[in-house]
Amino acid sequence: MPDTALPPRPRQRDPDQTRRSILDAALTEFAEKGLSGARVDEIAARTATTKRMIYYYFGSKEGLYAAVLEEMYGGIRDAEQALDLGSLDPVAGMRRLVEITFDYHAAHPEFVRMVAVENIHNARHLEHAPLVADRNDTVIRTLRDLLDRGEREGVFRPRIDAVDLHMLISGFCFYRISNRHTLQRIFGRDLTAPAHVAAHRRMITEAVLAWLRPEG
Repeated sequence: MPDTALPPRPRQRDPDQTRRSILDAALTEFAEKGLSGARVDEIAARTATTKRMIYYYFGSKEGLYAAVLEEMYGGIRDAEQALDLGSLDPVAGMRRLVEITFDYHAAHPEFVRMVAVENIHNARHLEHAPLVADRNDTVIRTLRDLLDRGEREGVFRPRIDAVDLHMLISGFCFYRISNRHTLQRIFGRDLTAPAHVAAHRRMITEAVLAWLRPEG
Protein backbone atom coordinates (compact mmCIF):
# COMPACT_ATOMS: atom_id res chain seq x y z
CA MET A 1 0.00 0.00 0.00
CA PRO A 2 1.54 3.33 -1.01
CA ASP A 3 2.53 5.75 1.70
CA THR A 4 0.01 8.56 1.45
CA ALA A 5 1.07 10.43 4.57
CA LEU A 6 1.36 14.14 3.95
CA PRO A 7 4.68 15.82 4.63
CA PRO A 8 4.73 17.74 7.89
CA ARG A 9 3.73 21.38 7.61
CA PRO A 10 6.32 23.97 8.46
CA ARG A 11 5.76 25.31 11.96
CA GLN A 12 4.03 28.66 12.04
CA ARG A 13 5.61 31.15 14.43
CA ASP A 14 3.22 32.79 16.88
CA PRO A 15 3.11 36.51 15.95
CA ASP A 16 3.02 37.53 19.63
CA GLN A 17 5.95 35.27 20.41
CA THR A 18 7.89 36.64 17.43
CA ARG A 19 7.22 40.22 18.50
CA ARG A 20 8.21 39.37 22.06
CA SER A 21 11.50 37.79 21.01
CA ILE A 22 12.32 40.79 18.82
CA LEU A 23 11.68 43.20 21.70
CA ASP A 24 13.85 41.15 24.05
CA ALA A 25 16.71 41.01 21.57
CA ALA A 26 16.36 44.69 20.73
CA LEU A 27 16.51 45.64 24.41
CA THR A 28 19.82 43.83 24.77
CA GLU A 29 21.22 45.43 21.62
CA PHE A 30 20.04 48.97 22.41
CA ALA A 31 21.11 48.79 26.05
CA GLU A 32 24.58 47.60 25.07
CA LYS A 33 25.22 49.90 22.09
CA GLY A 34 22.69 52.72 22.18
CA LEU A 35 20.44 53.64 19.29
CA SER A 36 23.13 54.70 16.85
CA GLY A 37 25.41 51.74 17.55
CA ALA A 38 22.72 49.06 17.50
CA ARG A 39 22.26 47.12 14.26
CA VAL A 40 19.02 45.60 13.05
CA ASP A 41 21.07 42.76 11.51
CA GLU A 42 22.31 41.82 14.98
CA ILE A 43 18.81 41.97 16.44
CA ALA A 44 17.56 39.70 13.65
CA ALA A 45 20.41 37.27 14.29
CA ARG A 46 19.58 37.12 18.00
CA THR A 47 16.00 36.11 17.19
CA ALA A 48 16.55 33.84 14.17
CA THR A 49 14.26 36.12 12.17
CA THR A 50 14.87 38.65 9.39
CA LYS A 51 15.25 42.40 9.07
CA ARG A 52 12.16 42.35 6.87
CA MET A 53 10.14 40.76 9.66
CA ILE A 54 11.39 43.35 12.17
CA TYR A 55 10.39 46.19 9.84
CA TYR A 56 7.03 44.49 9.32
CA TYR A 57 6.30 44.60 13.04
CA PHE A 58 7.91 47.92 13.98
CA GLY A 59 8.31 49.95 10.79
CA SER A 60 11.88 51.05 11.35
CA LYS A 61 14.82 50.86 13.71
CA GLU A 62 13.54 53.97 15.46
CA GLY A 63 10.06 52.44 15.74
CA LEU A 64 11.55 49.36 17.37
CA TYR A 65 13.55 51.54 19.74
CA ALA A 66 10.39 53.46 20.73
CA ALA A 67 8.58 50.17 21.34
CA VAL A 68 11.40 49.01 23.63
CA LEU A 69 11.14 52.27 25.57
CA GLU A 70 7.42 51.70 26.03
CA GLU A 71 8.13 48.17 27.19
CA MET A 72 10.69 49.24 29.78
CA TYR A 73 8.62 52.06 31.24
CA GLY A 74 5.63 49.75 31.27
CA GLY A 75 7.55 47.21 33.33
CA ILE A 76 8.17 49.51 36.28
CA ARG A 77 4.65 50.89 36.14
CA ASP A 78 3.22 47.33 36.16
CA ALA A 79 5.33 46.51 39.21
CA GLU A 80 3.95 49.57 41.02
CA GLN A 81 0.35 48.88 40.09
CA ALA A 82 0.61 45.30 41.37
CA LEU A 83 1.19 46.57 44.91
CA ASP A 84 -2.45 47.48 45.70
CA LEU A 85 -1.29 50.47 47.74
CA GLY A 86 -4.83 51.64 48.34
CA SER A 87 -5.25 48.88 50.89
CA LEU A 88 -2.27 50.11 52.95
CA ASP A 89 -1.98 53.08 55.26
CA PRO A 90 -0.12 56.03 53.69
CA VAL A 91 3.21 55.43 55.42
CA ALA A 92 3.23 51.69 54.66
CA GLY A 93 2.13 52.40 51.09
CA MET A 94 4.86 54.96 50.55
CA ARG A 95 7.45 52.60 51.99
CA ARG A 96 6.41 49.83 49.60
CA LEU A 97 6.43 52.20 46.63
CA VAL A 98 9.96 53.38 47.39
CA GLU A 99 11.13 49.81 47.90
CA ILE A 100 9.68 48.54 44.62
CA THR A 101 11.19 51.49 42.76
CA PHE A 102 14.59 50.68 44.23
CA ASP A 103 14.19 46.96 43.50
CA TYR A 104 13.15 47.50 39.88
CA HIS A 105 16.12 49.74 39.11
CA ALA A 106 18.51 47.32 40.81
CA ALA A 107 17.10 44.33 38.92
CA HIS A 108 16.88 46.07 35.53
CA PRO A 109 20.07 47.98 34.73
CA GLU A 110 19.02 47.79 31.08
CA PHE A 111 16.07 50.06 31.92
CA VAL A 112 18.48 52.61 33.39
CA ARG A 113 20.69 52.42 30.29
CA MET A 114 17.73 52.88 27.95
CA VAL A 115 16.54 55.96 29.82
CA ALA A 116 20.08 57.37 29.80
CA VAL A 117 20.36 56.76 26.05
CA GLU A 118 17.04 58.49 25.40
CA ASN A 119 18.18 61.51 27.39
CA ILE A 120 21.26 61.70 25.16
CA HIS A 121 18.80 61.97 22.27
CA ASN A 122 16.85 64.73 24.09
CA ALA A 123 13.89 62.36 24.52
CA ARG A 124 12.83 62.90 20.92
CA HIS A 125 11.88 59.26 20.39
CA LEU A 126 9.30 59.43 23.18
CA GLU A 127 7.16 61.33 20.68
CA HIS A 128 6.71 57.95 18.99
CA ALA A 129 5.98 56.17 22.27
CA PRO A 130 2.75 57.83 23.41
CA LEU A 131 1.99 55.14 25.96
CA VAL A 132 5.01 56.19 28.04
CA ALA A 133 3.43 59.47 29.15
CA ASP A 134 0.13 57.75 29.92
CA ARG A 135 1.77 54.97 31.90
CA ASN A 136 4.00 57.35 33.84
CA ASP A 137 1.03 59.46 34.81
CA THR A 138 -0.18 56.50 36.88
CA VAL A 139 2.73 56.72 39.31
CA ILE A 140 2.08 60.44 39.82
CA ARG A 141 -1.58 59.70 40.58
CA THR A 142 -0.51 56.96 42.97
CA LEU A 143 1.87 59.30 44.77
CA ARG A 144 -0.77 62.01 44.85
CA ASP A 145 -3.25 59.63 46.47
CA LEU A 146 -0.73 58.56 49.12
CA LEU A 147 0.24 62.17 49.81
CA ASP A 148 -3.36 63.32 50.12
CA ARG A 149 -4.28 60.49 52.45
CA GLY A 150 -1.14 61.04 54.51
CA GLU A 151 -1.84 64.77 54.78
CA ARG A 152 -5.43 64.14 55.93
CA GLU A 153 -4.20 61.69 58.57
CA GLY A 154 -1.48 64.07 59.73
CA VAL A 155 1.43 61.77 58.92
CA PHE A 156 2.74 63.68 55.87
CA ARG A 157 3.43 67.37 55.70
CA PRO A 158 1.23 69.36 53.32
CA ARG A 159 1.77 70.70 49.81
CA ILE A 160 4.26 68.11 48.59
CA ASP A 161 4.53 68.08 44.80
CA ALA A 162 4.09 64.52 43.50
CA VAL A 163 6.46 65.02 40.56
CA ASP A 164 9.16 66.39 42.86
CA LEU A 165 8.72 63.38 45.13
CA HIS A 166 8.92 61.04 42.15
CA MET A 167 12.21 62.70 41.17
CA LEU A 168 13.56 62.34 44.70
CA ILE A 169 12.77 58.63 44.84
CA SER A 170 13.85 57.76 41.31
CA GLY A 171 16.94 59.97 41.33
CA PHE A 172 18.87 57.95 43.89
CA CYS A 173 17.62 54.60 42.56
CA PHE A 174 18.69 55.58 39.04
CA TYR A 175 22.03 57.18 39.93
CA ARG A 176 23.43 54.23 41.85
CA ILE A 177 22.85 52.03 38.78
CA SER A 178 23.75 54.47 36.01
CA ASN A 179 27.02 55.46 37.75
CA ARG A 180 27.91 52.18 39.42
CA HIS A 181 31.00 51.62 37.27
CA THR A 182 32.50 55.06 37.87
CA LEU A 183 31.62 54.90 41.56
CA GLN A 184 33.38 51.56 41.85
CA ARG A 185 36.43 52.83 39.99
CA ILE A 186 36.65 56.02 42.09
CA PHE A 187 35.66 54.72 45.52
CA GLY A 188 36.38 51.01 45.19
CA ARG A 189 32.84 50.14 46.22
CA ASP A 190 30.87 47.38 44.51
CA LEU A 191 27.29 48.65 44.60
CA THR A 192 25.97 45.23 43.60
CA ALA A 193 27.25 43.67 46.85
CA PRO A 194 24.24 42.50 48.92
CA ALA A 195 25.28 44.53 51.99
CA HIS A 196 25.42 47.77 49.98
CA VAL A 197 22.15 47.00 48.19
CA ALA A 198 20.35 46.42 51.50
CA ALA A 199 21.86 49.52 53.11
CA HIS A 200 20.94 51.75 50.17
CA ARG A 201 17.40 50.35 50.07
CA ARG A 202 16.93 51.27 53.73
CA MET A 203 18.59 54.65 53.24
CA ILE A 204 16.38 55.92 50.42
CA THR A 205 13.23 54.58 52.10
CA GLU A 206 13.98 56.23 55.45
CA ALA A 207 15.17 59.44 53.77
CA VAL A 208 11.89 59.81 51.87
CA LEU A 209 9.73 59.03 54.90
CA ALA A 210 11.73 61.43 57.07
CA TRP A 211 11.32 64.20 54.52
CA LEU A 212 7.57 63.62 54.38
CA ARG A 213 7.01 63.81 58.15
CA PRO A 214 5.25 66.95 59.36
CA GLU A 215 7.60 69.56 60.78
CA GLY A 216 7.63 69.82 64.56
